[in-house]
Amino acid sequence: MKAQSAMIPWQDRPEGCNDIMWRFSENPIIDRYAIPTSNSIFNSAVTAFEDGFAGVFRCDNKAVQMNIFAGFSKDGINWEINHEPIEMKAGNTEMIESDYKYDPRVTFIEDRYWITWCNGYNGPTIGIGYTFDFKEFFQCENAFLPFNRNGVLFPEKINGKYAMLSRPSDNGHTPFGDIYISYSPDMKYWGEHRCVMKVTPFEDSAWQCTKIGGGPVPIKTEEGWLLFYHGVINTCRGFRYSMGAALLDLEDPTKVLYRTKPYLLAPAELYEMTGDVPNVVFPCAALTEKDKVTVYYGAADTVVAIAFGYISEIIDFMKKNSI
Repeated sequence: MKAQSAMIPWQDRPEGCNDIMWRFSENPIIDRYAIPTSNSIFNSAVTAFEDGFAGVFRCDNKAVQMNIFAGFSKDGINWEINHEPIEMKAGNTEMIESDYKYDPRVTFIEDRYWITWCNGYNGPTIGIGYTFDFKEFFQCENAFLPFNRNGVLFPEKINGKYAMLSRPSDNGHTPFGDIYISYSPDMKYWGEHRCVMKVTPFEDSAWQCTKIGGGPVPIKTEEGWLLFYHGVINTCRGFRYSMGAALLDLEDPTKVLYRTKPYLLAPAELYEMTGDVPNVVFPCAALTEKDKVTVYYGAADTVVAIAFGYISEIIDFMKKNSI
């Protein structure tokens, strides 16, 4: 059974702020050099664990090799990240080859913590693994053929099957991308691929007109699955990544009930606009406590930051500003 956690990181909305989501005043919470070998730490996943929190972190080293590392925290803000990358053991397969690992997500389902990431196997695809203690990790079969990114598991079975969002792509800096859902009976064989959301016409909502991808693990609410996602526009200065949200039907997540026309958070602070890849807000994890939600996001492909909001306000905003 999943352990109860400490209180999630939280900071009240600043006086005079009318934004639906607001940033932590002490961002970024994880610096690019938080471990001795790192060039950057970003696009990482956290979850409640024991009396605090555990996480799987993308740490690119100074050779800019991409890998994932485990870490622990009592308060969700101050993290101790292992100095060595996760070493995988064989799970439901003996084929655990990996040229690189990046952009993890993590969620607790039934009796263990499941991790998904972009796995290098003749190009990017979706890797899957699990752990019981964030010390020993087991890698499973890749979910899909290359090329794919942004594999995001739902935190429970839907109609008796595991469900995962993904974004089929190509082998480079993909100039396209829609969100799909796939189902599995056993976390090994995946099928029943269905389209969930497409990019928007430029004239309707330009911030998400080039490509979109799932962010944190969807949050179950009485009104539907709350999905934070990233959207991209191709500007004169290159791709610009922002964060929005959608509400998906609980029983059939291919039904999009609402979807934000305006973004919830976009690059505006220096640590989001300046870094290895400028102008990036890339959400990968969310912690909830009653109506509160804390979203962890990668900023400028360099550091980790957090933002806060109220689930009820976000859903109400979606209903009033849906595309």
